Amino acid sequence: MTTQVVSLGCRLNIAESEAIGALLRDGPPTVVVNSCAVTAEAVRQSRRAVRRLRREHPEARLIVTGCASTIDPESFAQMPEVDAIVANAQKLQTQSWLPRASGGFRPHETTSAHTLLRPPPARGSDTLATIATTHTRAFIPVQNGCDHACTFCIIPQGRGPSLSLPIAQVLHAIERPLAQGVREVVLTGVDVTSWGHDLPNAPKLGTLVAAILDAFPALPRLRLSSLDGVEIDAVLLDLITGEPRIMPHIHLSLQSGDDMILKRMKRRHTRAQAIALVEHMKARRPEIAIGADLIAGFPTETPAMHANNMAVVREAHVVHGHIFPYSPRPGTPAARMPQVPPPLVKARAAELRATVAEQRTRWLQSLIGQPAQVLAERDGTGHAGHFASYRTPAGTRPGSIVTCTPKQIIEGILE
Repeated sequence: MTTQVVSLGCRLNIAESEAIGALLRDGPPTVVVNSCAVTAEAVRQSRRAVRRLRREHPEARLIVTGCASTIDPESFAQMPEVDAIVANAQKLQTQSWLPRASGGFRPHETTSAHTLLRPPPARGSDTLATIATTHTRAFIPVQNGCDHACTFCIIPQGRGPSLSLPIAQVLHAIERPLAQGVREVVLTGVDVTSWGHDLPNAPKLGTLVAAILDAFPALPRLRLSSLDGVEIDAVLLDLITGEPRIMPHIHLSLQSGDDMILKRMKRRHTRAQAIALVEHMKARRPEIAIGADLIAGFPTETPAMHANNMAVVREAHVVHGHIFPYSPRPGTPAARMPQVPPPLVKARAAELRATVAEQRTRWLQSLIGQPAQVLAERDGTGHAGHFASYRTPAGTRPGSIVTCTPKQIIEGILE
């Protein structure tokens, strides 16, 4: 056993885990849990991963990093299975992973994202460029942190303020995986659509996307991770709806389909704005598949508000749904609001998932008999541009793009 990095949560964590693995490649046997704090359940899963990995690797160093351990380092440091905590701000610094770190726990390390996105020049470019080269797609973090104050969210405490990676550094980070044959690049971040606000002249995300497409004309597939619809600029919208190299799969940070709940969440969009955005995109590019994050059982949610949540799944054509049953996070305003009983939260989450599943099934059925360009994974499946999952022909090389014309759906996979 050499090194194992277990990543929980978002695509940004996945990207950072790849970089951590590269930093640990020549070191002593080490297990890293890159934890998540987006929900209370995510924190519990992080703790379970720590216990499981200690049982499986009793002789290895076990280090915890990520949002959960950065927000509440003391509780993870008290776990007997844990040898050290590395805060988010230090997770891409070589010195954080040296053997001497195994005896250290520094509970007051800053959570600033500066060092995460702008590592020391001697290693920074190489670290970013190694991200996700072991996957069939390259996850490139272009932004970190968040300046917003959604009442349910604890992540800004673990990631710090929003900071952007300059265009030149993003382009350099993309060069190596493309040279290694990666056919799809995914731009990741905590609040990707806020990219650029802290850079000279405050460019918008559309400027970065246009620069990537211009710099790499041979890049066949560029995918965007979760977007805040209210921040999508005109250039980006034109590229999403008119540029075939941008994958027709847009995942929106929607969170709710009820206007009062959106206000209580301190979201910056209305239900009507979200639906109008989707209708605009699909009118200009009908094949776009819509994904969305939705929270079930937010504090004060009434049956009518839940019904609006259910309805927005249909009205916004959501076929990739991430449904989160609300769980209070200490230190957030929503935790002090009147709570929906947990059994009711669970039931509403199940109803939301069933609604998304119905939408998704109808959508998948519409794809039967339609040829699609599919990026092959290592497990015999692959994803088309709209992110439906396909069974690839036997012997297909992982990372290659093949044409698949499905005849049926088996367990959610087009075959």
